[in-house]
Amino acid sequence: MGNALSAVTTGAVSSYYNPALSAFSEYRTGSATFGILSLDRYLNFLSYTQSLPANAGLSAGIINAGVRDIDGRDNDGYHTEYYSTTENQFYLSFANQIDEHVSIGVTVKMYYTKLFDQLTTTTVGFDAGMLISATDQLTIGLVAQDLGSKYKWDTQTIYGQNGKTTEDKFPTLYRFAASYKLPWKGALIDAEFEHSSDKTDVFRVGGEYAFMEQFSLRGGADRWTLSDAGTGVKPSFGFTVTSPFDGWTPALNYAYVVEGFAPHGMHIVTLTLTF
Repeated sequence: MGNALSAVTTGAVSSYYNPALSAFSEYRTGSATFGILSLDRYLNFLSYTQSLPANAGLSAGIINAGVRDIDGRDNDGYHTEYYSTTENQFYLSFANQIDEHVSIGVTVKMYYTKLFDQLTTTTVGFDAGMLISATDQLTIGLVAQDLGSKYKWDTQTIYGQNGKTTEDKFPTLYRFAASYKLPWKGALIDAEFEHSSDKTDVFRVGGEYAFMEQFSLRGGADRWTLSDAGTGVKPSFGFTVTSPFDGWTPALNYAYVVEGFAPHGMHIVTLTLTF
């Protein structure tokens, strides 16, 4: 759905997009995601969400991404060894409905990143979000993401006295999102606008239609910018197949994401269990 999910409260909600969403989780939901990407990249995701008495919610997750098989060469151009990078995010979210129509939430995130050999960094950041149920059909989301997040690198472990310490601050992201349930049962559209502290602006849009309880189709577009400096629009589409039984609802989710600057698009497969 183009990652425009900061105001979507239906289905298996994810507090990654908005910490306030977990308060709207009606059941316990666990999910595991596996990504098939080009250029030796990988992307994996584990998450768990559940409601808490009386009007709260809790969510936790791990995101793992990186690049394998980077060709290392010496000064003469001969192959030496293969390198890899990895980035990991561990997060814990809590949300509470302070009013029948308003939910607020906060996420604590820890990043662990390995860039090269002994060059690693660990940092902590925060997200804050609000969700407003304006009407039975319209939901509005407000999010501030990566507050205080930064990487701090110390290359003295590699270069000794010639090394130095540098900091790479994450841009803070501010999102305004809206989700609207259409008159047809199981249909909704969503859109959001994101502004960053680096002065970039991004639009996202998506939609979903459930043909029946066991089958839904989705589509959207991510990274839609109004400047020439953008990274390219990323259209996406996918589906969900479910088969409820005895109070358990397993689901298979598939999404294909078009990447304009890669040899082929991303295949994202997610297994979800709601109980």
